[in-house]
Amino acid sequence: MVSQCPYSSLCLPATDLPRIVVIGAGFAGINLIKKLHNSPVQLVLLDKNNFHQFQPLLYQVAIAGLEPDSIVTPIRKLFQGYRNLIYRLAEVNRVDPDSRRVFTDIGWVQYDYLVIATGSVTNYFGLEDVARNSVGLKDIRDALDIRSWVLQNLEAAAITCDQNEKEALTNFVIVGGGPAGVELAGALSEFRRYLLRKDYPEIAEEWMKVYLVEATDRLLGTMPEAASDHAFRTLSQLEVEIRLNTTVQGYTGSEVLLADNQTLLAKTLIWTAGVKGAAPEGLAPESGTKGRRLKVDPFNQVEGCRHVFTIGDIAAMTDEEWPQGHPMVAQVAIQQGKLLAENLLHLIRHGTFKTAFHYRDKGSMATIGKRNAVAKIGGSVWKGKLAWVLWSTVHLFSITGFKNKLMVGINWIIRYLNYEKANRLIIREFKPQQTKVEQT
Repeated sequence: MVSQCPYSSLCLPATDLPRIVVIGAGFAGINLIKKLHNSPVQLVLLDKNNFHQFQPLLYQVAIAGLEPDSIVTPIRKLFQGYRNLIYRLAEVNRVDPDSRRVFTDIGWVQYDYLVIATGSVTNYFGLEDVARNSVGLKDIRDALDIRSWVLQNLEAAAITCDQNEKEALTNFVIVGGGPAGVELAGALSEFRRYLLRKDYPEIAEEWMKVYLVEATDRLLGTMPEAASDHAFRTLSQLEVEIRLNTTVQGYTGSEVLLADNQTLLAKTLIWTAGVKGAAPEGLAPESGTKGRRLKVDPFNQVEGCRHVFTIGDIAAMTDEEWPQGHPMVAQVAIQQGKLLAENLLHLIRHGTFKTAFHYRDKGSMATIGKRNAVAKIGGSVWKGKLAWVLWSTVHLFSITGFKNKLMVGINWIIRYLNYEKANRLIIREFKPQQTKVEQT
């Protein structure tokens, strides 16, 4: 076991306890750490951000419904009182399983056990011009960028006399008909219905169009058809223009190029069409999958790496029930994090793992605008207001921290009564980041 600190860059105290290095403070990482609180191990958490974010509500920040600090929690606050935890703000450059080291931008750290919980990033499927000119919805910065971009374009539309320019500035295209795309499309359409005339009297409501583009034949493809049909009907009633069986081939920054040779004029493109694993460099190529996830056994151990484990979105664990791997959702990450903590303690004490992972699907849900949602719980599908109450309750209790729960709850009550959004602020100008795309 690691007993000394022969390096000073990370300023870690020497220890005779097994050192478990955790990369990533998402749902998987924080649940593993919580389970190992006060256990006889030294935990070292590395993350390039100093906060944990509640990703299911990013879209509400994006449409000015919530302030960002209501869905993020500082890591050091989250783990106050954890005497066996050391946190370092660091970006991991690569891992070296042979020497059991993790190399970061502030130095390197040696481990007895490594847990990779780095999650996922937006997958543009090799479409470089889309990546350059659009924005995804994977973290709090994306949400703030979308908020600024939408408001900037509406401000520009209010003053231009060029009708083509005005049309491009007031058209909003969302690519991807999963929960994030459906929720964002519903929220933007309700922004148009309830707030556009109040804030922008220069813009007629019918000028602002919201498009939802989905490559398959239905929305919410991982949910039952009854939920998909309800989402389609509800969004259609909200006057969202839905394009099914339609793929995006490119984006110039003002025109969305579709596979059927049609184009959509729009200066805002939000990409929610897919994600891929954020695997660090240094692991053997045969450990990876096409979607940049890492192959793991039923105990979340990376194939060919005895002391390296992976949990959450990045873990590709297959079985008869999930031949393509588990879905990349929070519940998988939470369950894997908790169980791996138990297995690591059992491995340290007894030299063997305790329990193989089996995913318990607790259901899925998506909200569709104000007071409407769909939810799949067990074999039942819930729709409408009752599903929205269920969605609200589950998400409110899942948010980290009492203060955040209170802030979000009060905000939702106000919105339930009058739909006012007080956070319509352009804090900084947003421009697409000219992202370089990695091939999947």
